[in-house]
Amino acid sequence: MAWNEPGGGQRDPWNRQRPNDAGLSPNRWLKNFGKHFGKLGRGPGGILIAIVVIAAVFLLMSSYTIIDARQVGVVLRFGEYSRTLPPGFHLKLPSPVETVDKVEATGIRSVNDRVSMLTRDENIITIDFTVQYQVDDAYRYLFSVSDPDGSVSAAAEAAVRSVVGGSDMDQVLSADGSTLVTEAQQALQKTLDGYNSGLRVTEVSFQNVAPPAEVKDAFDDVNNAREDKQSIENAALAYANKVVPVARGDAARIAQEAEGYKAERIARAQGDTARFDLLLKEYKAAPAVTRKRLWLETMEEVAADNTKVVDGSGGRNIINLPATHRAHAASDDGSKAAAVAAPAAAASASDAASDKGAQP
Repeated sequence: MAWNEPGGGQRDPWNRQRPNDAGLSPNRWLKNFGKHFGKLGRGPGGILIAIVVIAAVFLLMSSYTIIDARQVGVVLRFGEYSRTLPPGFHLKLPSPVETVDKVEATGIRSVNDRVSMLTRDENIITIDFTVQYQVDDAYRYLFSVSDPDGSVSAAAEAAVRSVVGGSDMDQVLSADGSTLVTEAQQALQKTLDGYNSGLRVTEVSFQNVAPPAEVKDAFDDVNNAREDKQSIENAALAYANKVVPVARGDAARIAQEAEGYKAERIARAQGDTARFDLLLKEYKAAPAVTRKRLWLETMEEVAADNTKVVDGSGGRNIINLPATHRAHAASDDGSKAAAVAAPAAAASASDAASDKGAQP
């Protein structure tokens, strides 16, 4: 047989096997696998062998699971809860012994709604609210509530109605709305916890809080009146802040003046008392001299501001002195001496008469 003649050996003249006829070449391996796999379907046991191979491949492929970073896996063994898998690669018993339900745990879900409700003071108000929540417990989320998302919508509406129904219209429309949002979030979370829903409320917000369109004009008038009231109150407070300090200063000044007048009167009264005590002491020591001196001082005070007539010549010469003390001070020295001498002489005569009458 020639060296290049086709045949089973396919040898060259030197009786060597060709390199591409090696037993581990890909083409030959695929050809052999096809021949053996084709024989599995032949004969009485071929179908059974094929089923076993396919089942083994299926079991091998269902013996692991991969949980995404945003998910958690709930493992069920024969339909009963077994465990919860964190993100990553995990081995498990093949299906149908264990199955894995994957739940989006970190994603934020939201519910929006628009409702009209009655406030505590019997006013109708329309509110658009939004609730954002996420899965906190995957097992409870899957098996405690049949429709978790629908339950959130119903519970959110009930919570908003309860909070708004317990508040007045002014509280809902004013800055206290943030407090109402917090109360609604707490009430909603309490309701979901009571359902064992496995959900956690992250945020509740109110938008477009307004009365119905039919009564909007009346509420605008009320708001304008409220703003006018606030403006007037602010003006009154500003006026009070301006006037009250002045009034307090005047009151303090008057009080200080009263205290000064009080101290002055007390000091003067005490001085008069001390003076009277000294005069009494002098009077007890020399009654006649003391009476004369008091009479002279009194006459000096009385005559100082009255018109005086001085007669030092037995009726021949009359001198009219000015009535005021200034005019009297501006007169000559002779007149002044005469004016002082007249009451002094009268006082001496009076004292002499009194002394004579006092003698036995």
